[in-house]
Amino acid sequence: MSSKKVYVVGVGMTKFEKPGRREDWDYPQMAKESGTKALQDAGIAYDEVEQAYVGYVYGESTAGHRAVYGLGLTGIPVFNVNSNCSTGSSALFLAAQAIRGGLADCTLALGFEKMQPGSLGSTFNDRTQPMDRHIDLLAQISEVRFPPAPWMFGAAGREHMQEHGSEPVHFAKIGEKNHRHSVNNPYAQFQDEYTLDDILAAKEIYSPLTKLQCSPTSDGSGAAILASEDFVDRHGLAGQAVEIVGQALTTDFETSFSTRKAKDVIGYDMNVQAARQVYEQSGLGPEDFQVIELHDCFSANELLLYEALGLCDEGDAPRLIDDGQTTYGGKWVVNPSGGLISKGHPLGATGLAQCAEMTWQLRGTADKRQVDGVEAALQHNIGLGGSAVVTAYQRAER
Repeated sequence: MSSKKVYVVGVGMTKFEKPGRREDWDYPQMAKESGTKALQDAGIAYDEVEQAYVGYVYGESTAGHRAVYGLGLTGIPVFNVNSNCSTGSSALFLAAQAIRGGLADCTLALGFEKMQPGSLGSTFNDRTQPMDRHIDLLAQISEVRFPPAPWMFGAAGREHMQEHGSEPVHFAKIGEKNHRHSVNNPYAQFQDEYTLDDILAAKEIYSPLTKLQCSPTSDGSGAAILASEDFVDRHGLAGQAVEIVGQALTTDFETSFSTRKAKDVIGYDMNVQAARQVYEQSGLGPEDFQVIELHDCFSANELLLYEALGLCDEGDAPRLIDDGQTTYGGKWVVNPSGGLISKGHPLGATGLAQCAEMTWQLRGTADKRQVDGVEAALQHNIGLGGSAVVTAYQRAER
């Protein structure tokens, strides 16, 4: 089945903030800010958008509709998207799919989150929890600790230490790198640089993870305008357009539970399969990308993703880290934005913020974060329970 090309022609985001830091900043204001920036970046009016896909995790049923009312009341279909931490990139996937399938020429993907301070918690406790199978299995193979998120990813980190010899310092080096990168990102919740000793000495959350290796709760929003080739040509947008050359969304496989591995409970196989699909679609391999934004909700996940995305063989992530291959001057620059650990993690907005960073990097407009010679960029976003979304980008003129 043939499909149409998809381009990112406009992106926008708010600064990510500590929950409640900005007074009178509710999700409609966040969405209007990011959406307006994306429309202005694309140079189009909202009435040219044919469909909107709006993602959030915490909120009432049609909050996505309310979020885009600040951009215009044009009667277009608005779809509310919720897929845990992969919500933003799931909205991006759906908005791209509408263009890829010829159902629209211009779509909006927007994500936002207004969060409570502290660890993530459940809202509806009178019914089955979506991750009950994941948590039950992990409790059989790992020491139980709450809150659940750092326990789940920390357990996968401990498993890697036991099986492959990684050490706490390797996870800490990831935290040090991402905080250092965030210094140059005005959109980041944190812009503080820490030494490796600072990272290691921070409060332990769940060994080997310390507080400075864990993403914070955040308020914020991100948006992207997607368009078909015809739309790009009609509006003269080729000079700023970025093509999505590969994109895949996977959900849990049987192996998520059958291997009885902590890494598969947190989505390792989902990540592997999504990446493979994208490499096949795009004709690109890991070596062809210069810059990567990936889902470092915890440093343990970033380490495992080096292997899942094929940056190195299984078990070789520590060597990649020690050799400095994932920062400026290395083979890839991973999370130049500061990643979730330092940029922040407003769940519904994260995937769209990653898209914005990749678009700026490919345009060469990422200011002090700019990676040299960017020809292709890779994005990864995951939500437990569960979905993994991987997207590959190249400049349109290619």
